[in-house]
Amino acid sequence: MTDHLQKKSGRWGQMRRLEFIDFRLLWEGRVNRADLLDFFGISAPQASLDFASYLEQAPGNAVYDRTVKAYVATDEFTPKFAPDDGLRYLDELLAREMGVIDEAESFIGWAPPMDSVPNPIRLVDKPALIKILRAIQSQEALEINYQSMSGPDPTIRTIAPHALGFDGYRWHVRAYCFRRNQHIDFVLARILSLIPKDLPSMPPFDKLWHTYVQVVIGANPELDEGRRRAIELDYGMQDGQSMLTTRQSQLWYLLQKLGLRNQNPDPKVQQLVLLNPKECQEWLGE
Repeated sequence: MTDHLQKKSGRWGQMRRLEFIDFRLLWEGRVNRADLLDFFGISAPQASLDFASYLEQAPGNAVYDRTVKAYVATDEFTPKFAPDDGLRYLDELLAREMGVIDEAESFIGWAPPMDSVPNPIRLVDKPALIKILRAIQSQEALEINYQSMSGPDPTIRTIAPHALGFDGYRWHVRAYCFRRNQHIDFVLARILSLIPKDLPSMPPFDKLWHTYVQVVIGANPELDEGRRRAIELDYGMQDGQSMLTTRQSQLWYLLQKLGLRNQNPDPKVQQLVLLNPKECQEWLGE
C-alpha cells in the first residue's frame, strides 16, 4: 500500500465508507468492492466486512448482481447514510468540473457529461487572504491600500475585519472602516496591500451583518399562466411565492443577483418580482 493510500485510509472510518456505499447506490445505482479498494485504499477483507455491515444496517437496499459483478440498488432502496439531496449532488458535480475539489476526493464515480457558464476570474492574493483570516481570528485591525469605485486613486484605510461574504461573483471582507465610521464590504481583489495594525478602538456591533431579513419573490403577474408556472417551478415556489432569508448587509447583492434592483417593464425580461418591496426598501435604507 502506498503512503498516499495509507494516509487516505487513515482519515476515513467505517461510517464514511458506509456513506460511500450508500452514495454510489443512490446516485449511480451500483457499487462494487473495487470501488471501495480504489477510493479508500483498504484491504479486500475489510471491503467485504463493510458491505456486510451495510447490508445488515440497510437491509433490502441492495442485492449482488453476478452479471455486472456489483451490488445494485433495489426498487425499495432508501438512503440510510448519504445525504438525500439533489442539489448537494449537483454542487459536488460542479465543484469537480471547476476543479474546486479533486475527482479523487469526490464520492462521484460515473458522472454525466456537463459544463457550466464561466465567470470572470476574480484574483485573490493568498498571502493577503491569510492576513485577513488571521486578523478576523485574532480580532485585530489591518491597514489596507484600497481601490474603491468612488475615486481615481487608492486610499489608505484602517479596518477591523470580522467576516467574509460572497455575492455570487466576488468575495468581500466585512469590516468596520475607521475612516468612514461604519461597517462596509471591501472587495478582496481591490485590496492592493495590507499590514497588521493594532485596533485604534473597539469597533461597534455590526447590526446589519447579524440581522436576517426575508425576501419574498414571485413570478411576474404580467406573464401568461404557462410562463408563471415555469418560473414557479424554477424557484420551487409554493402558493406562488418563495421566501429567501439573507443577512441584511447582503440584501443589496441578493436583489442585484435576482435582477430586482432595477425593474424592467418587459415581463419576459423581468420574470421575477418582489412581493415585499416596502420592507426591502426600508432594510436597504438602513
